[in-house]
Amino acid sequence: MKTHTLLMPLDMHLHLRDAVMLETVAPLSAYSFSGAIIMPNLVPPVDTKEAVVEYKERIMAAVPNDFFEPYMTLFYKNYDKAFLADVAEEITAIKLYPAGITTNSEGGVSAFDIEEMRETLDAMAELGIPLCVHGETDGFVMDREAEFMSIYELLAQNFPKLKIIMEHITTKAAVEMLDKYENLYATITVHHLILTLDDVIGGMMMPHHFCKPIAKRPEDLDALLSVALEAHPKVMFGSDSAPHPQSAKESCGCAAGVFTAPIALQLLCEIFDQFGKLDNLQAFVSDNAQSIYGICPEFKEVTLKQRTFVVPEKYGNVVPMFAGEAIAWAIESVD
Repeated sequence: MKTHTLLMPLDMHLHLRDAVMLETVAPLSAYSFSGAIIMPNLVPPVDTKEAVVEYKERIMAAVPNDFFEPYMTLFYKNYDKAFLADVAEEITAIKLYPAGITTNSEGGVSAFDIEEMRETLDAMAELGIPLCVHGETDGFVMDREAEFMSIYELLAQNFPKLKIIMEHITTKAAVEMLDKYENLYATITVHHLILTLDDVIGGMMMPHHFCKPIAKRPEDLDALLSVALEAHPKVMFGSDSAPHPQSAKESCGCAAGVFTAPIALQLLCEIFDQFGKLDNLQAFVSDNAQSIYGICPEFKEVTLKQRTFVVPEKYGNVVPMFAGEAIAWAIESVD
C-alpha cells in the first residue's frame, strides 16, 4: 500500500463558526493542518480589532493540544488607513462578501464603487494585506461566478499592488482569469475537484453536497483539475469546509455548505494519486500558500496511507461529505 507524507498542510479557507460548533469542528482541522485562514462571517461579523483578538482566543481554547495557527481575517468594510495599520498585526487578510450572497453576508458590499473603496484597498496594498473575495453576483445561480469576472478585472486593474484571492473558484472562466492579471490568485476546494451539479441534484437531492458557489459543469471541473493537479503557483487549497447542524442541512431550507475538514487531505491524496500527480500535492496544499501569503506555518508532518477508511456518519451533530462511505486513503500518523 502506498504512503504519502505532507509537510505543514494549510487550509486557506476555513469556517470554524463559534460556541459549541467551534468546539466540535476546530480540533478536526487542528489535528491534520498546521494552520488555516479563518472566515469572519459570524453573527455579528468579525469587524473590529477586539473581535479578531477575542475570536482567535476562542479558537485556541478549542484546540489547546495541537500545533495550529489560525490566520485571522476581518470582514470587509470601508475601513480607514489608521484602523488598518492598527489591526494589521492581528490579521492575515480581509474577506469581502457581496451583500446577502452566502451565509451571514448581509453586511457585505452592496455596490462595487471603486472610489468609495479606494482608501481601504490602497491602504491594504500598502500594508500588504491581501483581499479575499467571495466572487459571485446575485444573477442566475449557474452564472454568478462567471458574471463576477468583470469585478475581479475592475479590482485587479485599479489596485495592481493589491493581492486579490479569488476564493473557492468553480468555473473555467475563473481559471482563465488567473493568468490575466499578476495580482490575482485563487483557492480551490476539494469538493469542487470531485462534484458537478449532477452530483448535487442529478438524481435525488444530495444536501451534504450542496454549497455556494454551486458545483458547476464537467468542463469547469476539468479546468479546476488542470490547475490543481499541476500545482499552478497561483492556486492553493482552501476547503471552504462549512459545518451546519444536521437539522439545517436535511431540511426544506437546506443550508449551503459542505463539511470536508476531517477528510480533506485523504480525498486530495485520492484525487492526486488517481491522476499520477501525488508529487504535486505538497505545493497545492502548502508551498504555494506559504509563498502567496508570506507565512511560515507550524511544523507538522502528516503521513497518509492508501487503505480503506470509512467516513464517520457524524462529527457531533455535523454530517460530513461521504458520511458512511469508504474512501481510499487514511491518515496514518501526525508528527
